Amino acid sequence: MRLDRFLSNLPQLNRQAARQLLASGRVRVDGQVSHDGHTEVRVFSQIELDEQLLQAGKAARYFMLHKPVGVVSATEHPEHRTVLDLLAEPDPADLHLAGRLDLNTSGLLLLTNDGQWSRRATAPTGEHPKVYLVDTEAPIDTAYVDVFAQGLYFRYEDLTTRPATLEILAPRHARLTLYEGRYHQVKRMFGHFQNKVIGLHRVSMGAIQLDPLLAPGQYRALTAAEIASF
Repeated sequence: MRLDRFLSNLPQLNRQAARQLLASGRVRVDGQVSHDGHTEVRVFSQIELDEQLLQAGKAARYFMLHKPVGVVSATEHPEHRTVLDLLAEPDPADLHLAGRLDLNTSGLLLLTNDGQWSRRATAPTGEHPKVYLVDTEAPIDTAYVDVFAQGLYFRYEDLTTRPATLEILAPRHARLTLYEGRYHQVKRMFGHFQNKVIGLHRVSMGAIQLDPLLAPGQYRALTAAEIASF
């Protein structure tokens, strides 16, 4: 929210008092004096009034996880292990998923406590491609390539998928690049040809690639460059 609104919401202050405090230079955001009430502050911002700490500010956290098959992309589940069960981190419940993977899908999963960042990472704008390796029950015909590139009509949602890029790597193995994330989209696209997906693995989201050193179930913090890519 805006800094002036944050201040005026405090029990001991009102809007006029907040403006006066800002004008007099008594408010600091992340150690810097702020006179601008329009400054956007978040849960990660440290806010001080004179020597009084009004908000300590949380540390923003960003992780990539190599999700294994059989683990649920959820914060809790009555039957299966969840991705949070794989994290040896304080306050794991403070984290949420930036995009999900099905129970039987493996690969790159992003977790954070930064809601604005995760919204950018998963925004349906087509700016950030998601790349998957796909294994199928039957051979993949070259006819799939043009159909995927044109987009497929999904009757349930009454929409046509964005153009997708399919690279056939072997008779039953391909790399698929999507620019959106519809419900069971990959399985439904191959299902258009009555070809069952028997293996699905996400290798990247935008510029973030799954670290090849991470075994299934392992994770690491994102680098500054990876965080800045969204």
